[in-house]
Formats: sequence, C-alpha cells, structure tokens
Amino acid sequence: MNRIERLRVVAALMSGIVFGLGLALSGMLNPARVRGFLDITRDWDPSLGFVLAGAVAVSALGMALVRRMHKPLLDSRFHLSETRIIDRRLLVGSAIFGIGWGMVGLCPGPALASLSLGLPATALFSTAMLAGMAAHDRLFGARLRQRTS
Repeated sequence: MNRIERLRVVAALMSGIVFGLGLALSGMLNPARVRGFLDITRDWDPSLGFVLAGAVAVSALGMALVRRMHKPLLDSRFHLSETRIIDRRLLVGSAIFGIGWGMVGLCPGPALASLSLGLPATALFSTAMLAGMAAHDRLFGARLRQRTS
C-alpha cells in the first residue's frame, strides 16, 4: 500500500469516526428519537430536524468547495453521480428505504454506528440490511453495471 492509499484509508476512518460521533452526540443512534420526529400526531420531537439542517448546511459547504476544486486531494477525480433521471426504480427504492427507515428508526449510517452499543435489535437490522444489499447486488447488479458502462 503506497502513501496515498494509506492516507485515503486514514481519511476514510477519520470521516467515519467524526460521522459516528456526531450521530451519537445528537442522539440519532436512538431509534425512539427518530420515530418521535416522524410521528407528528403525538409527542413530536423536532431534534432530528436540527440535525438534518446541520447536515444539509455542511453538505452545501462541501459541494461549494467541490465545485471550486479541479480534483480531490487524495484521488485523480471526483466520483459524483451524473445521473439526473427520476424514474420508477428510484421512486420505489426511495419509498422502500424511507418506509423501512421510519418503521425501524434507523438508516444505514446510524445502524452501523449503533452496533457499538451491542443492541441485539441493531445487530439484527444491520444483518438484514447487509443481506438485502447483497441480494439486490446478486439479482440486479450485473444489469445495473451494464447500464452504467
């Protein structure tokens, strides 16, 4: 592994640690807090809205920086999606993701970060999530790779 590859690994690890710490400090590892935000009919918890607003602000700053850079610091090019099509597959997949996220109170990032808490339900969710990803790749991966090449 050369120096640049080691720096990429360290940068990815540090990014993951900062992300996980942010999720933990904001309480987003608690599925009840997430469900409390989504349930506007009872005791609504607006805290996730503030976390989302902060995430959007940081992302907007990051994207503004990306637009000014010719290439990233540790790679030869940016790996951004060029797809702008909103089709049935995107809408159905988004709906499945959103419904599952709302029912369980976890999305992939917080689920993986909350594995450190040792909760059996989180381990079961993460295992099911990874199995679903693998099944999707097995069933549709080759066809999707043909479309993008």
